[in-house]
Amino acid sequence: MHRTILFLAWLMAAMVTALPNPLPPDEDSDENREEQKLSQEKYFNEAGGNLELVHYDGRYFKSRMSYEEHRPALRHLIRSWLTISHELGIETWLAHGTLLGWWWGGHVMPWDYDLDVQMPTATLSYLGRYFNQTVHDYTFDAGKDGAQSVNKTYLLDVNPHAREIDRGNGANVIDARWIDTSNGVYIDITGLAERDPSGAPGVWSCKNSHKYRTMELYPIRRTEFEGVPARVPFAYEKILTDEYGEECLFKTEYFGHHWVPELREWVKNPDPPPEQEDQATLNMPKPDNNDVVLVIEKTVVKGAS
Repeated sequence: MHRTILFLAWLMAAMVTALPNPLPPDEDSDENREEQKLSQEKYFNEAGGNLELVHYDGRYFKSRMSYEEHRPALRHLIRSWLTISHELGIETWLAHGTLLGWWWGGHVMPWDYDLDVQMPTATLSYLGRYFNQTVHDYTFDAGKDGAQSVNKTYLLDVNPHAREIDRGNGANVIDARWIDTSNGVYIDITGLAERDPSGAPGVWSCKNSHKYRTMELYPIRRTEFEGVPARVPFAYEKILTDEYGEECLFKTEYFGHHWVPELREWVKNPDPPPEQEDQATLNMPKPDNNDVVLVIEKTVVKGAS
């Protein structure tokens, strides 16, 4: 009997030891979770705060690229991502301004400074588990007739906050980046998930509140972008007009460029001669101190709710 009691006592102690230790109540409270959201530090840090420098990763930034340099850099950036992600069997598709560039002619917009792709959060989790912090070489022809080959190295960097389902304090809405280690330009990678499957079934969103319905995303369409295989969401025109408005599909003047149908290309407008610029400044009406300036801010909300 004594041995039986000792055995039962040992068994109970072993079972208690094997049980996971729960978090103390105060660490798992709503107040603590809210404090964690507010205290999140930004993982990705850019080279600066203005419109241009914010599109370079601070770790690899060397100097600001010229207009003539940055578009080829982005072209190789997206080609490398699409090629290598395809080799790895990664489901990813074009998003935001990159998707708009595909719609207009299958190329990066010449005024773009960064690129965007999306993927399901399950795929993002797979990337984080098996490919985070991996570097990948990509070789392309730089000279005429392929006479010169150039090798570039790209880093896949997954944000440690990517696993979190909500927005937090907004500092980590970008889940991962594909970064050119020679200059710091990058692709923003965001994961989509059904974040409220019981309250809003079939509605997918990222942490930055871009929302899509399942039928808008799937089935994913196969296509080409910058001359390599790519994928785009099924209802791409609805997604684009929800985000940018109807005019994004027919307006042919943007950011100092105009669309040339014969070339299927955006062409930069010629700079006016200096004397014309000076004359235009002189001809501008002088402001009246009694004039009232009305500024209207427009917020575009995705169609899905």
